[in-house]
Amino acid sequence: MAAGAADPYGREGLPLTEARQQVLSAIRNGQARRNEPSIETIRLADALERVNAVPVLARADVPGFRASIMDGYALGQDQQPMFDDSWSLVGRSAPGAPYPTVLARGEAIRILTGAPLPEGADWVLPQELVQKENDTLRLNREASDNPWIRPADEECRQGSTLIEPGLRLGLADLARAASCGVHQLSVHRQPRIGLLISGDELVPPGDPRPNGVIWESNSTLLKGLLLRLGYHAWDCRVVADQPQALRETILELSSECDVLVSTGGVSAGDSDWIRPLMTELGQVEFWKLFLKPGRPFAFGFVGNQVPFFGLPGNPVAAAITALQLLWPALQLMEGQQQPELFPRLRVCLETAYRRRPGRPELARGSLICSADGQLRAQVAGSQASSRIGSLRNADLLLEIPAESGDLERGDLLWAQLLRRRIL
Repeated sequence: MAAGAADPYGREGLPLTEARQQVLSAIRNGQARRNEPSIETIRLADALERVNAVPVLARADVPGFRASIMDGYALGQDQQPMFDDSWSLVGRSAPGAPYPTVLARGEAIRILTGAPLPEGADWVLPQELVQKENDTLRLNREASDNPWIRPADEECRQGSTLIEPGLRLGLADLARAASCGVHQLSVHRQPRIGLLISGDELVPPGDPRPNGVIWESNSTLLKGLLLRLGYHAWDCRVVADQPQALRETILELSSECDVLVSTGGVSAGDSDWIRPLMTELGQVEFWKLFLKPGRPFAFGFVGNQVPFFGLPGNPVAAAITALQLLWPALQLMEGQQQPELFPRLRVCLETAYRRRPGRPELARGSLICSADGQLRAQVAGSQASSRIGSLRNADLLLEIPAESGDLERGDLLWAQLLRRRIL
């Protein structure tokens, strides 16, 4: 075996969209191995951003009783009240302290927001429309045709589906489940991720740095990126460009993890051993992306089971390709029905951007909202794939077509918004 083997995948590489389709198709087709058990039951409070595994059904109607939408008076009638109608005030209903008996026609009770309506009460008058004299109420303004009553099954009906399987759980899902009496959920186990950081030139931060050596940052970057996306690195190894050491590490990580992610070693240089080793130990589905940054990227399987993502060695390219290809695959491996991608929006360039036509580019930028409400993108400094500083304050990935040359202030571009939902 030799590093830098022949390239059967074309000089330019796969377009990003095609590469993503190939990756997701391979994951969907069941080529990815998962260690059992794949489902675990956890507390509701611990389920945020996990993927629901089985349908969650409502145990009862919620709220389970008819309730007043506002502070006012519940009436013993089911017809719209008319101006100058009057009622005898006979009691009170509050949240947790309902009126205990049937309300007869001509009777009314004081009722607070969220309080249960007694049997016989089918209309609520807002307190602002009523004049109270001793124990008599009188309607002194015209009432609307809205009875201001929340139905007993407003939130859900007994037996209805609260949460579908394959859904990533947000705050609204958990709060709704809690309001319906659910206290635990069955979720898919998250994939175990093994990181392999390769390179002869790497030393840990804090160690002396001889000439020609760099402090290793990809492990910090990728472990943090995975945390931001809701995942944890199961194991992380930093290994020199030595074939036997790399082979042993690949086999060890693939035996204990569900997915293997490496950085470096997938190009065609004399010390690029990862791709040849992957060809020996499994299969390489494709390598090279028609993308800047991120051309040296490989995807395949170790032993036909464990998905392998060979990210570029340059930190920015590693982060960008992880967001575009690794993240959607992890979502599918976790049981999510459809992978989430970053939302796209049209933005206007705040400053000119100089480039040559060639590869499509994902340039890092920050989002600015001008005084007139226009969304603008600020691209500052070098966009080199080795310059980690270009990731700082990046809330946008600007999608620059391959044929585009220099871009001017005011040009419109599509951009991916690097923000995720709160609720």
